[in-house]
Amino acid sequence: MIKGILVFNNHGKPRLTKFYSYYNEDVQQQIVRETFHLVSKRDDNVCNFLEGGSLIGGSDFKLVYRHYATLYFVFCVDSSESELGILDLIQVFVETLDKCFENVCELDLIFHVDKVHYILQELVMGGMVLETNMTEILTRIEEQSKLEKQEAGLSAAPARAAAAVKSINLPNIPTPNIQLPNLPSFK
Repeated sequence: MIKGILVFNNHGKPRLTKFYSYYNEDVQQQIVRETFHLVSKRDDNVCNFLEGGSLIGGSDFKLVYRHYATLYFVFCVDSSESELGILDLIQVFVETLDKCFENVCELDLIFHVDKVHYILQELVMGGMVLETNMTEILTRIEEQSKLEKQEAGLSAAPARAAAAVKSINLPNIPTPNIQLPNLPSFK
């Protein structure tokens, strides 16, 4: 099971954090710092797996990571997960981001955090891998974009309808003077 997914830059600034186990905010920040120190000091031509830090679960958990340009993609997994399978999942995640943002960069993760989380939810939910087929994931993302565009059109519809009614020249209809009978009050 995946315990957490971290994406941070070369300076250790987190750009995406997703934990599938509860940690309070201070512990999450310590996990990001510890993970950054463990991963960043490793040479680029060494193995992309290492034992998890003391905060994330110790030797029962592994960190599987890839370093792309200025970003580290780190998955914290338990011993039941395949390291090569997680490396492939990281590759699918990065390629999907690349297709959605046309050469993904750190700024895309900052300014489109909702879309990045949506893409991640198409791959992993609750710490379990849902989908690894990039074509299927991209299809779901396109469907979501269509829905968002339709909702944007619907949210503007009431304002357009009100403007249309105001612009109609309706004749002035006299209002009848109706008198209501005096009814006893209930006390």
